[in-house]
Amino acid sequence: MLTLWEPHAPQATSGPTQLVAGGLTLAIYDAAADTTSVSNGVVEISASGEGEVRIEWRIPCTSAVAYWSPEGSSSRWLPPAWAKPQTSTLARGSAVGSLIGAGDANICSFAALQTTALTSAGVVEESGEFRFWVQASKQLTLRIDTSSRHYSQALTDFAAWWATSFAINVPAAARIPAYSTWYSMHQNITPEAVERQAALAKDIGCDVIIVDDGWMTTDRTRGYGHCGDWEPTSLPDTASHVSRVHELGLEYMLWYAIPFIGWDSEVWEQFKPYALRNLEHMQAIVVDPRYPFVREYLATKLARAVEDWGMDGLKVDFVDWFATPDVPDAGPDADCQDVSVGVERLLAEIHSRITSANANAMIEHRQPYISHGLWPYATMIRATDCPLSPAENRQRTIDLRLTSDKLAVHADMLMWHPSETPQQVAVHLINVLFAVPQISVDLATQSPEQLETLRFWLGIFRSNVKVLQLSTLEPSRPELGYPMVRTTDSETVVVARYAPMPVDVPCEGWSTLMVANADNDTQVILLGGPGEPVLAVVQDSQGRQFSSEMVSFQQGATIVSVPTGGLLTLSKL
Repeated sequence: MLTLWEPHAPQATSGPTQLVAGGLTLAIYDAAADTTSVSNGVVEISASGEGEVRIEWRIPCTSAVAYWSPEGSSSRWLPPAWAKPQTSTLARGSAVGSLIGAGDANICSFAALQTTALTSAGVVEESGEFRFWVQASKQLTLRIDTSSRHYSQALTDFAAWWATSFAINVPAAARIPAYSTWYSMHQNITPEAVERQAALAKDIGCDVIIVDDGWMTTDRTRGYGHCGDWEPTSLPDTASHVSRVHELGLEYMLWYAIPFIGWDSEVWEQFKPYALRNLEHMQAIVVDPRYPFVREYLATKLARAVEDWGMDGLKVDFVDWFATPDVPDAGPDADCQDVSVGVERLLAEIHSRITSANANAMIEHRQPYISHGLWPYATMIRATDCPLSPAENRQRTIDLRLTSDKLAVHADMLMWHPSETPQQVAVHLINVLFAVPQISVDLATQSPEQLETLRFWLGIFRSNVKVLQLSTLEPSRPELGYPMVRTTDSETVVVARYAPMPVDVPCEGWSTLMVANADNDTQVILLGGPGEPVLAVVQDSQGRQFSSEMVSFQQGATIVSVPTGGLLTLSKL
């Protein structure tokens, strides 16, 4: 095998052994390995050893257009083989990747069963090959898919494989549009302000309100120095306040920055010796979950929101900050040496306590703590913060959909300038059409046209949950940022159009086909289609009827005018 210059690659203690499976020649370092299954272009390999175990393979890099990984949505370039490997742990990242060819065809995708792994993938300059390797401690189980099907099918199959070892419970409320206080209020939390927005949010189609930072402090400087006490300083008489929100018809979730103990908290001196990491710029420490009394303190504080105040779930933030690069040795009071073990025990205890109090209690996690090892302790995963960035929100939510199995995927909170047009408000919503939107603007200041846009599009989200969130998803052209995304169930096809691209209309297999237009080009070209005419109804961004006509596909291409932010619905009669 050609020797490469790889400045970041770990050194093996012995030369590789070779294993041929599924048309691949695999190099196995410091381990014994065997193939457990080969079918339909998918091979599963298990390797075990005394130390670090590494599996490497190469393929010709032909017709490749993108390399997909969960680490970055905006860039789908083909990295060089000598680039720094990606580290995934239970609390950060996921060991999965896909080399994608022209026409969205899978060339070679892989996923590791282990949550802690080192992965590298890139172009070999010397040979024009694409080289992959994955390394884990003592045990490594990989699936490698070299079928030529749509790349999304390979990735979603990996997610289903990960999910086979545990049950995932996603309450219905986790899939319904939500309101978040973060961008609209930041830390300016009061019961009156929350209840006012809750009433308005219910009116436009939200069933959940998520109260973010600020409820536990009167400080408004956006720091984290007050984290750790978790007393409802800005939400007095909390249980009564929650009850009033419930009477409005909304469920209530509360934010916690779980790893932080702030310098200004009452418990600072108690927990200062148990720091994994000191965050001077945030005026807090990341506390060490390897200690039982640390976990007990945090679990009790977080569970109180559901157990004592009657809330319906938790927004558990900053879990990825437990994944620190330099971990100090644990003291004698610790009951584990691995931080990941401590993190899992902490999240398991919180999940157990709140679901004992409320079987449908929800927990939100956020990129990048997306590891399948955390799925038993979450109901939804949200895209990382990308305020006022519809394309980034689209790409991140689609990335999450591909590798989150049945968990509800939430968009980052949607915000816009008060003078934004209704059409562009709709564009924000269409960009996250295949996820759960969280609205985060002051609803009391929205114009009637903006509110009508919200009511119309949130109604689309609500009435099409099955096809939008739980059906076959096919995002096209990842190298271009997913300019078109399609989802299909047994009766309905939904296409979201983010660029001036023609829409393929299947001849059969649907009774309703919806096209959401988020592009400035309003002339939507429909290709293919059934033999008989269908009814085409167009609505603008506020849901008002723009046109209604019978269209025929006899000429092979049909053009329908759909306003920006509007919706075309084709119905077979």
